[in-house]
Parts: sequence; C-alpha cells; structure tokens
Amino acid sequence: MVALDEVPGPRIKGRGNWLVWYWLLMWLASISQLGGIVGGVGQALAISAPISQMGLDYNEAADAQQLQVFESYLNSKSGTPQAATMDSWKQYDEQYAAPISTQNASGEQESEHRQLPRDDAWWAIVIAVITSAVLVYGRYGMIQSLSTILVASFTALTCLNLFLLQGQADFRVSLAEFYSGLMPGRAENVQGGNSIGTALATFGIIGVGAAELVMYPYWCLEKGYGKFAGRNDGSPQWLARANGWMRVMRVDAWGAMVIYTFSTVAFYFLGAAVLHRVGLNPEKNDMVRTLAVMFRPVFSQWASAVFLFGAFAVLYSTFFVANASHARTFSDAMRVIGVIKDDEATREKWIRILSGVFPILCVIIYLVFPAPAQLVLLSGVAQGVMLPMLAGAALFFRYRRCVPGLAPGKLWDAMLWLSAAAMLVTGMWTVFDKLNG
Repeated sequence: MVALDEVPGPRIKGRGNWLVWYWLLMWLASISQLGGIVGGVGQALAISAPISQMGLDYNEAADAQQLQVFESYLNSKSGTPQAATMDSWKQYDEQYAAPISTQNASGEQESEHRQLPRDDAWWAIVIAVITSAVLVYGRYGMIQSLSTILVASFTALTCLNLFLLQGQADFRVSLAEFYSGLMPGRAENVQGGNSIGTALATFGIIGVGAAELVMYPYWCLEKGYGKFAGRNDGSPQWLARANGWMRVMRVDAWGAMVIYTFSTVAFYFLGAAVLHRVGLNPEKNDMVRTLAVMFRPVFSQWASAVFLFGAFAVLYSTFFVANASHARTFSDAMRVIGVIKDDEATREKWIRILSGVFPILCVIIYLVFPAPAQLVLLSGVAQGVMLPMLAGAALFFRYRRCVPGLAPGKLWDAMLWLSAAAMLVTGMWTVFDKLNG
C-alpha cells in the first residue's frame, strides 16, 4: 500500500546482512530452476520440431521405447501374451556409433553411454535470446495475455484428463488409494531417491512458493494495486480506499489458491495413476516426453501433441515472468546492500540490464547441467529453507507495521500462525534431511 521509501523504520544496510545474502543464494538456486524450465521448453520444441536428423531419429527411438513400456503394462493387466521385446535403440546406436551397454567380466551390466542430440539445447538458446530481447525492450503485453489464455486452457484440459481417466479400468484412482495417501506414514524411496527430501523440495515450489511470495508485491505494484489509495494521510477516506484494495488482493489470493491447488492435485494424481503404475520416471532428456504419457490413456495418439502444447505454455510463461521478476528483486537487493545507488533511475537501468542477462544465464546453467528435474528440485530445497524466514517477516509486518484499521480478524491471524508453523517445520526438516542425507 506504500512505497518502499515510505515504510517506517531503518533500511537494511551493510554487506554483512545474512538475510540478504541468503536471499542471493536462493536467487542462484531459483535461476538454476529456470535453467531447468527453459530446458523443458527446449525439450518440448525438440520433440515437436526437431532441428537435426539425429534429433528426429532419437524421437522415433524414444517414442517407440516408451510406447513399448506402456503397452507392456496394459498387456500385463489384461492377461494378453507379451509380445517379443524389441530394441528400439539398436538402429539408432548403430547409426550414430554410440557404445551400448554390455556385460563386464564379472557379469555386471555396465552403464550405457548413448550419444544424444542437442536439439533441446539449440531450442533453449533460441528461447532465451528471444526472451532476453523482449524483456529488455519491454514489449511483453501480448505474450502475457497469450500465456494466460494458454495456461488456463491447459489447466482445464488437465483436470478434464483426470476426470476421463476414471473411466479407464487400468488407471482410475480408487477411493481406497486416495485415502491411503492421506494417512501419515513414511514413504518408500523409489529408484534410490529420497521421497521425504523430494516432497519437501516440492513443497517449496508448488502453488505459491517462496520465490512467488517474494515477487508477489512487485506484481501488485506493476499492476497498480493500491495506486489510487494515495499516501496515508490518516483520513477515513484513505482508510476506505485502502480496505477496498485489500479486498481485491484477498480475492486474488483465494482465486490463485483454488487454481494452483486443483492443478497441482490433478498433476499429482496423473503422475501416480499413470507414470508410477507403468514404471516411467521423468528425467533428463526425456522429462517432457515421459510426462506426456500421463495423457496417453485418454487422448491416445494425440497425447503427445496435447501435452506439448500445454508444456510449452506453462513452462515458457513461468520462464518469462520469473526472469522479469528476478530482475526487479535482484536490483532492489543490490540497492539494499549498497552495491548500486539507491535511486529510481539506477534501479530502472539495472532492471533492464538484468532482464537481458538472466535468461542467458539460465540457458548457460542448462547447457552445463542438462537435467531439468534435478535443477527444479534444487530450487525447491532452497525455497523450502527460505519459507520460515518469509513467515517471520509476515508476522513482523502484521504486528509491528500494520496500519490501524487494516488489521485482519482473528481467523486470519490464526491461519497466519498456522502457516508460519508449517513453514518452520518444513524449513527445519529440510536442513535436517540434508545434513543427515
């Protein structure tokens, strides 16, 4: 409701401020997450529009292999005799002279070193360069509107997919499975992974994660929330205008909660009902391709096209908006710790500079470490640790900086303390899990 310079109390100064420096560490993890996201966009485009012949051949082999795994599961459930296993990679490996897995003298299977195309990397570079140029010149109104429409469409399509999946005997989610997932208990570790650690990392980024909580006030300022409330002059008229904008933000927050809760739950059910049962794990070069299998039981041969449309819309909109947000938060962080001058002209200059630099930095991270899922989880861990700090900041502003007349009711206070407690537990458990991992 007020500008940064109008907030009473001392400004944070000094390069030794540990909270600011931790935020910079979280920013690095978040940039790594965006590296994974732009890699996912590159994968979606490489699957739908491969650049090289090697990429086209890889798509054919990978698609055949996943289809074979999917059909093998269906045959096992229906009692149909298993067809002969076909090595979809044989021709690909022979053509591109890549060593295939063999047994060593001890009879153990050696690791496979398949030569992979980098069409996804080239597409990621193209996307990063375009994003950098658009953000620098500030012409992103059309992209924002189009992304909103595409993401909303894909979210609705995902929920429809889950609903229609209940008509598939081999993939429907039973009430018993639903209730068993709500019962407390230690999850099994799958394929050498730590299920608790993955859940905590996911908690840090699903819905409105730590990064989104930091960036939301910037979004409010950019959209003009509270702009016409004016400076607080203590009058009843100002208080009425301010309360009006508080109601707008409450509606905004509730609407966001409903959307991200239903979309997150839908994706979780799809992953558990399809990918877990079939035995597919989305990772590295085949992350997007594997996720598309979630749509195969309902959309059959159209599954890949449907998911690629949604994956591009969701991932790219996230990449685009997050880079714009990071440029603003990082510029303010540099002002706070005294790296740049504390004036609006300097801030605007650095926002423009960082808007061009950050997308390129994201794609460099992906080129060095082309594992999108791992990059996203890395950010989730950092954001999970950041959540208790944000909860503490929220409590501080509630009880030390809240304007009289704008204080929430007792129910809101109770929910705030409950959320803060959950964030504290998540952060402490994340640290404990990593120190003892």
